[in-house]
Amino acid sequence: MADLLKPEELYKTDNSPPKTDWMDTPAEIRKGIACYAGNPKSLEYVGLPNPRTWSCFDEDWQLPDNWQQIIHEGFKERLEKFRSFKVFMDICVRCGACADKCHYFIGTGDPKNMPVLRAELLRSVYRNDFTTAGKILGRLGGARPMTMEVLKEWWSYLFQCSECRRCSVFCPYGIDTAEITMMGRELLNLLGLNIDWIATPVANCYRTGNHLGIQPHAFKDMLDFFQEDIEEITGILVEPQFNKVGAEILFITPSGDVFADPGTYTCMGYMMLFHFLKEKYGFDVTWSTYASEGGNFGFFTSHEMMKRLNSKMYAEAKRLGVKWILGGECGHMWRVINQYMDTMNGPADFLEEPVSPITGTKFENAKSTKMVHITEFTADLIKHGKLDLDTSRNDNLKVTFHDSCNPSRGMGLLDEPRYVIQNVCNTFYEMPENTIREQTFCCGSGSGLNAGEDMELRMAGGLPRANAVKYVHENKGVNTLATICAIDRAALPDLMSYWVPEVEVYGVHEMVGNALILPGEPKRETDLRGEPLPGMEAADE
Repeated sequence: MADLLKPEELYKTDNSPPKTDWMDTPAEIRKGIACYAGNPKSLEYVGLPNPRTWSCFDEDWQLPDNWQQIIHEGFKERLEKFRSFKVFMDICVRCGACADKCHYFIGTGDPKNMPVLRAELLRSVYRNDFTTAGKILGRLGGARPMTMEVLKEWWSYLFQCSECRRCSVFCPYGIDTAEITMMGRELLNLLGLNIDWIATPVANCYRTGNHLGIQPHAFKDMLDFFQEDIEEITGILVEPQFNKVGAEILFITPSGDVFADPGTYTCMGYMMLFHFLKEKYGFDVTWSTYASEGGNFGFFTSHEMMKRLNSKMYAEAKRLGVKWILGGECGHMWRVINQYMDTMNGPADFLEEPVSPITGTKFENAKSTKMVHITEFTADLIKHGKLDLDTSRNDNLKVTFHDSCNPSRGMGLLDEPRYVIQNVCNTFYEMPENTIREQTFCCGSGSGLNAGEDMELRMAGGLPRANAVKYVHENKGVNTLATICAIDRAALPDLMSYWVPEVEVYGVHEMVGNALILPGEPKRETDLRGEPLPGMEAADE
């Protein structure tokens, strides 16, 4: 982040209208807002087209000679396959209700980051190729042919969209511009126009089961390290099960919780919770070293790739013979499962409708997917008085909650994480109401944009979220931003460090782990980060 503008400089967004019409204003592809191209080895591994070494800063993008035809045929195929895509191309009246709702437009001031205009980049080509009015009227009817300049616009602005769907909340016609971005990215992928922070995690996940490409033994090694840390902090040895055939429940979490701080502390919270439930109630859950990733970067590539990566979790559930699946704190994992599962991989009929073996609660929302979010599961445990908690262990935390885009807008998971937080912490404040729940602002780094080379874009795009955090920090003393998404736990620390450095980022189950009283544990002196618990500062010295 050393090359970044200072916050006060980046904050000065230029909102003056461009001097030229949007069709005549070329895309600015520059360092700080653009990502590296996909590694050809990654593209080749998963069978994506046109793998080669190239850069978006090059003059020659090394496209096939018939690239325009490929785009045309791909466009036609998707219009026929996805009725919603055709509807979204036709019904927009450019009312502007979405215009100021995008965090990237707010942060950059670039008109083409308005959702309506970002979608217009595709609609203009649609009108030219597929509508009578566009063919007759041309530019006068908002149509334009597919050219290299247009392609560069697509590349630039479709990778300045995090597919968060905030704009869709405000559209009077129900247009989901994120779906348009998804279609546009699919078309770019037909030419091998991928970014590496998507392409390589996809290949890694397809090869080893997780985004980082970590081998099964290394996955287990990481949990072994957490075992040691937990024992040092609590005096209790927790022993997770791996690849157990016949276990009742399969647990799958994003790999970021296993391999990257601060998600690692959230993972320790999972392990402590499962140990508590096993000791108290005989809870039978297994981890998998094969399905070691809940996140689905295929979501940012194509529907087919999304389907391929989603299927591995259910293939593992079938192999192990579990009853149902419990999922960790993730974002796109949950949107993919809840919005696309039935049409991608079909209902998981070989699994049972999830029922808590401890409370008897039927999770009816998971009848089809057979997969329950861990905050739902934990909230149910708390509601039925099944956990022993010492909330004072989190008294050093003044907490606010970031509704991650996909669990909130994608599956309506709004109250359960708040219920958990308020039962493991004593101080909780909401951010302003137009920045939370269904209207939540994105972290600015979703949909594969959490790279290092586009940090300026990320900091600008995350500005609206940071401003809301800054408000509760300055007015309520908030020092902790909780979230239930691994990408958020990776992206928000940088965002907070840049805009609100006094605020730390936590997973919800890290706070659960802090508060949870394990059977037989001695008096605990530190939290999961090794920091002294409230009132234990002197003991630490």
